[in-house]
Amino acid sequence: MYKISLGFFLFLSTAAFSQKISGFSDADAAKQIQWEKTFDSLLSTSNQDEWMKFMTSKPHHVSSPQGKANADFMASLFKQWGYDTRIDVYNVLFPTPKTRLVELLSAKPVRLKLEELALREDRTSGLRTDQLPTYNAYSADGDITAELVFVNRGIPADYEELARRGISVKGKIVIAKYGGSWRGIKPKVAAERGAIGCLIYSDPADDGYVEGDVYPKGPYRPSFSAQRGSVMDMPIAPGDPLTPFVGATENAKRLDRNEAITIMKIPVLPISYEDALPLLQSLQGPVAPAGWRGGLPITYHMGPSVEKVHMKLAFNWDIKPLYNVIATMKGTEFPDEWILRGNHHDAWVFGAADPVSGMVSEMEEARVIGEMVKQGYKLKRSLVYCAWDGEEPALLGSTEWVEDHQEELKKKAVAYVNSDGNSRGFLSGGGTHGLEPFFNEVAGEVKDPQTGVSVKQRVYARQMSQGNSAARARIAGKPYIRLSALGAGSDYSPFLQYLGISSFNIGFGGEGSGGEYHSIYDSYDNFIRFKDPGFAYGSALASTAGRMMMRLANADVIPMNFTSFYTTVNEYVTEIKAMADQMRTDAEWDQKVAKEKLYELAADPRQKVGPPMQKSEVPYFDFSKLENSLVELKKKSEEFNTLSPLAMKLSADKKKKLNEILYMAERSLVREEGLPRRKWWKHQIYAPGFYTGYGVKTIPGVRESIEERQWKEAQENINMVAESISKYTAEINKAVLILTN
Repeated sequence: MYKISLGFFLFLSTAAFSQKISGFSDADAAKQIQWEKTFDSLLSTSNQDEWMKFMTSKPHHVSSPQGKANADFMASLFKQWGYDTRIDVYNVLFPTPKTRLVELLSAKPVRLKLEELALREDRTSGLRTDQLPTYNAYSADGDITAELVFVNRGIPADYEELARRGISVKGKIVIAKYGGSWRGIKPKVAAERGAIGCLIYSDPADDGYVEGDVYPKGPYRPSFSAQRGSVMDMPIAPGDPLTPFVGATENAKRLDRNEAITIMKIPVLPISYEDALPLLQSLQGPVAPAGWRGGLPITYHMGPSVEKVHMKLAFNWDIKPLYNVIATMKGTEFPDEWILRGNHHDAWVFGAADPVSGMVSEMEEARVIGEMVKQGYKLKRSLVYCAWDGEEPALLGSTEWVEDHQEELKKKAVAYVNSDGNSRGFLSGGGTHGLEPFFNEVAGEVKDPQTGVSVKQRVYARQMSQGNSAARARIAGKPYIRLSALGAGSDYSPFLQYLGISSFNIGFGGEGSGGEYHSIYDSYDNFIRFKDPGFAYGSALASTAGRMMMRLANADVIPMNFTSFYTTVNEYVTEIKAMADQMRTDAEWDQKVAKEKLYELAADPRQKVGPPMQKSEVPYFDFSKLENSLVELKKKSEEFNTLSPLAMKLSADKKKKLNEILYMAERSLVREEGLPRRKWWKHQIYAPGFYTGYGVKTIPGVRESIEERQWKEAQENINMVAESISKYTAEINKAVLILTN
């Protein structure tokens, strides 16, 4: 037996209280760590279970009775926990279906069922009262009959493939697979190509029996299930389409519906793969390329069909109320500096995984912090907990609230932490890259429920097991989570990309996969079997987000790392330059591909092919202003990092000024003019892609201009991004001057 001295125990005790936290003095860090231990000890999984049972007991879409009941329920709880709580109401355009008809006009006409079945194993699946049927919100009304064409994922490249075979979609109805892009891109591109209607189905190769056993035996999508969802043109702007740039308050000035530019121009409807089968079987024409084929037991053809398809859709275009729950715990020192936290509470139907799993985790996080405050825990800055309504149709609740409070938020918001659905698995995060090291510090302190190691170590283990040898060598011994860039798809967008507020989107997942998404089977019964049994990862999310909220609230100095931001943006610029070089220097960059495809297809007499597409030459761009701005950013970032330890010795007044600079810096990356052809999206570094939807385009004004071969626009945006980065660097220099004077 080893003899352990008293001194060794004293060393361990001292070590436990000398842990560093970025932005905290040693004394404050010690107190914070002890409170975080208390926080973890108070977390309850049974609360999350109980709340989810109630909130998913009935359908709770925008303006539904259960949606209002859930808002009232949450508001009551937040008040009990010590938060100053209110419900902010906005009135938005929310269409719901009144007519849905799709039929194949063959010799034996086939009328699609368009219905999800009740299952004995899923107690809520048979509740039809207040239930929205399968539909795509913000589709156009229409009564159309036309031939059908299969367009794979329905992205621009797929239409180029069709054109090479001489297949036009003009005047046709298209059928596309879910996946490959956000759903709203599919009818958008179809309409641009002249199609008059769009059907979207979930192929079993992506979302069904090819992946595993279907529900209720397993978690994957059954043959009669379809994915609801919005098809509003959110890459142009999210939020209420009738009140762009202003909150949809009761007396807000509204556009006429025919003036709204984000409502889809053609009728769109989601269908199940059972309903899609007879339509796909009706297609003639060339056999689809290998990459287009799915998991149905048919030969996939591109079309057009011989028989015609009839679609008839009509909607109730009503103004409906939505209910945002806003709960504030005022800070003791800086009440006008806000740390915001949000998750949405509305769903297409029952919404256990999306979004209630994230919502109940946020509620438990807020409950525990409220309990700690009653025990004596002090918050320097204010916490603002938000439960958003109307996220599913178009980020309605968060966008309208942000637009309504934009002037106040520009002055007071320090950071916003978002979550959405949550399940067992691995921590993932996206967000402001200046806060990436801060995120990693937090991830290193949260224990993974399954393995017992930190959630950061678990992500690292997966990276090492799945990466190739070069990737493993690059990260060996260096556990670190890179934040992804944020595109769109959840409630962080109005904060980050409209106002320039530093933001995160976090959650766990990867081991709770399934096909319940936006169906009636996203239920409590499904969730506790397949997604997060026991709510262990709901508590892990609360532990992660709770630490982020508390540390941001109580940091002596906001833990901003400008070098991390520089490193990331420099990578983006390098990628864009390489893309432009490839487009220019790869001999016949697109011609070579087109010609090879032409020869391949011409060798098959069954294929009808067209000539290769002609594209303009790529000019040389002048990146000098952008490169010089990055050089200066690197220099000032490193200077700030070197000087940052001095921040703890500043006077209270100077420290407050420094913090304002640190959290306001992100605002300088916003240009009021917005991005080309979409003024709402103002951030120059992060935005959803014009043709990807949820998927991000980094430095979007430059990247997309080059991709779309808008050469003059590309050069203009290179210079504008350089100006934005120079403004950002000027803010860092202000921080340096405070530290040196």
